[in-house]
Amino acid sequence: MREPNHVHPATPGAPARWLTVAPERTVLGVIHNVTSATRLLDLLTVFDGDRRVQTLFTCTGSSPFADGVAEFAAARELPFLPWDEAVKTEFDLAIGTSRGGALHSISAPLLGAPHGAGYNKRLSSREPGAGSREPGAFGLTAEWLVYDGELIPSAIVLSHEEQLARLRVGCPEALPVAHVVGDPCMDRLRASLPFRAEYRAALGVRPDQHLLVLSSTWGRGSLLGAAGDLVLRALAELPHDSFRVLAAVHPNAWYGHGGWQLRSWLRPHLDAGLLLPPPTDGTWQAALCAADAFVGDHGSVTLYAAGLGLPGLLGAFDEDSVAAGSPMAALGEALPRVSPALPLAAQLERAARDQPTDLRLAAVTSQITSHPGEAPARLRRLCYRMLDLDEPAAPLAPRPVDVPRDLPSAPRPPVERPLFVEAVVTSGDGDDATTGPHPPLEPAGPTELLIRRHPAHARAAATPHPPPTDAHLSVTAGEPDARWAQAADVVTARTPASGPRLTTLTDELLAAHPGCALVAVEQEDGRYLLRARNGASFHGCWESLPAWATTSLTASAVYAWLLQHGESLAGEVLVRLTPDGVPARLRVWRLGTNPAPHSAS
Repeated sequence: MREPNHVHPATPGAPARWLTVAPERTVLGVIHNVTSATRLLDLLTVFDGDRRVQTLFTCTGSSPFADGVAEFAAARELPFLPWDEAVKTEFDLAIGTSRGGALHSISAPLLGAPHGAGYNKRLSSREPGAGSREPGAFGLTAEWLVYDGELIPSAIVLSHEEQLARLRVGCPEALPVAHVVGDPCMDRLRASLPFRAEYRAALGVRPDQHLLVLSSTWGRGSLLGAAGDLVLRALAELPHDSFRVLAAVHPNAWYGHGGWQLRSWLRPHLDAGLLLPPPTDGTWQAALCAADAFVGDHGSVTLYAAGLGLPGLLGAFDEDSVAAGSPMAALGEALPRVSPALPLAAQLERAARDQPTDLRLAAVTSQITSHPGEAPARLRRLCYRMLDLDEPAAPLAPRPVDVPRDLPSAPRPPVERPLFVEAVVTSGDGDDATTGPHPPLEPAGPTELLIRRHPAHARAAATPHPPPTDAHLSVTAGEPDARWAQAADVVTARTPASGPRLTTLTDELLAAHPGCALVAVEQEDGRYLLRARNGASFHGCWESLPAWATTSLTASAVYAWLLQHGESLAGEVLVRLTPDGVPARLRVWRLGTNPAPHSAS
């Protein structure tokens, strides 16, 4: 940290001998909060590779969501100036992605850009104590563009031609300095789509799984503020193995409450598998490129998701915060709201079926950018013109989003989470049935099982959608919650065992869980010992062990098969974890009989 009154070596006017590289121009990056800082860094990539340009940063200190800015700057090693020092220094260009703060005090031509998908929000007046909202969009009215009769920015960046008409109404004197360059973020997202597989792998999403992105802006009308139960509902209703759910939370919500507090509030959801990346990097962008669907609100991420062609629903939408006539207002009319009465999966399926041909949606998303793929080049041209420097000769194309790394994960408990398990059984004769108490049958061919699992905590808490009546409950030995441990149908040991310990361990599991019907132990040779309460015991093994074949999953598959065929079952079953997944072959035989042909031993 620099001492007070200590001049930063890169500050204009500082002794030249302090610097290793002698820049010709100095740019000031103006940060309002973390939201604006993330977009600002995206814009400043137009100077990458040019040693003629030195960039310094400052923060206006005017945002109520200023927490996190210092950490953001320190983590990225941004050369930082205090605001009172920055406004006393002359720069060749300043770039800001928010209209907040005393921007008129900056001694430099100011380029003003949005920090979201264009200009869609209405904000309260900047005047202290004013309770009304500005009539137009934040960033396109004199309320935020003029100070003491003078226009604040020297250049205003727009993403689409439609914004010119709104600027003409809100602040006509700004039209001469308005420049339609396109949307750099949208360009990056589209340039990233070919790398969908890489993003999915980094987020831990298998090829046979669907990724649902839940997007929340900030404020009471946001998804988290007005419809926070949707996070629980998604985790409860959507099969745990078929869907991954990721929450993209606006930095203002994250820093307004604190990351620790958000994680604390969402702890049960994190335990149920929710992905919650911090908002300070591009993980949300990678997630959109990896996603199969979204549920959003009136935030920019929702518009970007729709612009990528993702099917989606609105979980919340604050009309009072959305500027009339904006693309976001039109999106609010075009996207369906989440219905509390219909299964969420069915609503997402309908969106995937209907929205690709929805002309209203196509009209909305066409207003994200007027110059697809051209924003970086157009923005660089504008910046270098304002700096009075020759633009670098190398062409500038949109850069794909970085592959996420070190994605934070929830702490892993020593026991697997309790699961409600449904198994759809397809017998060899082609009939479909959901498992239940059926008479013993001899399978005409390999039985097929589709296993669907739901986190028990989430499913039980989602009151409109209680636990399925045709599911069994699976827990791991040592489950601390008595309501699950005592009600479990299937109990699995935590660690492999062998020899005499196998029988002892199954006896202990049956004694500790008097309500369970089947216990399972993985043997050290890779096979599984499964023992029913009446003493019938079975061995099971996988022909080619899939990564998802845990002891718990194996036990649930055998239990479902037992319900279908009774204790005389022997042979093999094809198990799928998701409808689109490749089936794995599980062989089962009763202890004391010969194993099925070609089984592993």
